[in-house]
Amino acid sequence: MGTVFMHNVVSVDGFIADRNDDVGPLHDWYFNGDTRITGGGDQQYDHSGAGSAFKVSKASAQYVRSMWESIGTIVKGRRLFDLVNGWEGHPPTGDHVVVVSHRPKPEGWHPEASYHFVDDVAAAIDKAQKLAGGRAISVNAGEVGGQILAAGLVDEVAMDVVPVVFGSGKRYFGSIDGQHLLEDPYVVIQGEGVLHLRFRVRR
Repeated sequence: MGTVFMHNVVSVDGFIADRNDDVGPLHDWYFNGDTRITGGGDQQYDHSGAGSAFKVSKASAQYVRSMWESIGTIVKGRRLFDLVNGWEGHPPTGDHVVVVSHRPKPEGWHPEASYHFVDDVAAAIDKAQKLAGGRAISVNAGEVGGQILAAGLVDEVAMDVVPVVFGSGKRYFGSIDGQHLLEDPYVVIQGEGVLHLRFRVRR
């Protein structure tokens, strides 16, 4: 079974976007460095249509490249799917996407894309594991990510911490209740404008 890790870029006070879903400066570090994430360019990761290839610091490039190459399936909530229109059927990494939603895939939406809609977080992880073929499962942080963590289905928590304070907005862990213990971080990498952290969930 592939490792299930929860991931997002996050402010130092724990927010992944403001109340209007604006990420502000959280993603600036993706474009402010001098090293492409992949050696031959970032075409496979750039689905914006704007040709905005990722250029980060060397330390970040090594870390992000390794993470992205490990992913087989992304699990996300319906809100993010709607905000980005499912990346137009081309996820930033991985081969498959599982969307947690009580509504089905929009009729006629990119029938060629390996996107699967389920209405339960446990079913979402089960489906993601089957699709990933032993590769990692990346769970987008937020409400759905928090529910998956609370259900005991997350193995690791990965954060790209950006030096900005939002004060309010959409929380990394959503509205999760109770304490959930993590091990000491086993990844601590300082990039330019970002700190990469990765923790195993304590069982």
